Amino acid sequence: MDSLTAKKVMVIDDEKDFLFTMEYWLKSKGYQVESANDGFKAIELVKSFKPDIILLDINMPGIDGVETLKRIRLINKDVPVIIITAYIGEERVAEASSYQISGLFYKDKDFKDGLILLESVLRTHKNLKKD
Repeated sequence: MDSLTAKKVMVIDDEKDFLFTMEYWLKSKGYQVESANDGFKAIELVKSFKPDIILLDINMPGIDGVETLKRIRLINKDVPVIIITAYIGEERVAEASSYQISGLFYKDKDFKDGLILLESVLRTHKNLKKD
C-alpha cells in the first residue's frame, strides 16, 4: 500500500491488553496509531488526531461503542469505522450500521484478517474521495 506512514489509525477498546497488542502490531506495520480506552477519550481524540480510520470496540462501559460512534459522526461523518468485538448480536450490528460502519472484525480472528479488512476499507475510501 502506498505511504502507510501517513495513515492514521485510531483504536478504541476498554481491554488494555487487546488495545496494547493492536496498537503495537499496527505500528509495526507502519501506521501512525493513537488509542483510547473509553468513548469519552475517543471523542476528544477524534478532534485532535484526525484519524484516517477508526477501529471501535462495540462493548465498552460508560458510553458504549454505538453511542461513541454516534458522537464521532457529529464530528466527522466520513471517517471509516470498523467495529471490533468479541461478540455482537444482529440488533447491535444493525444499530451500529445505521451510523455507517465499514466493517466488522472479531477479536478471536487473526490480526492478519483485520489488516486485510483495514487496508481494503482505506483503499475503497480513498478511491471514493474526490481530492
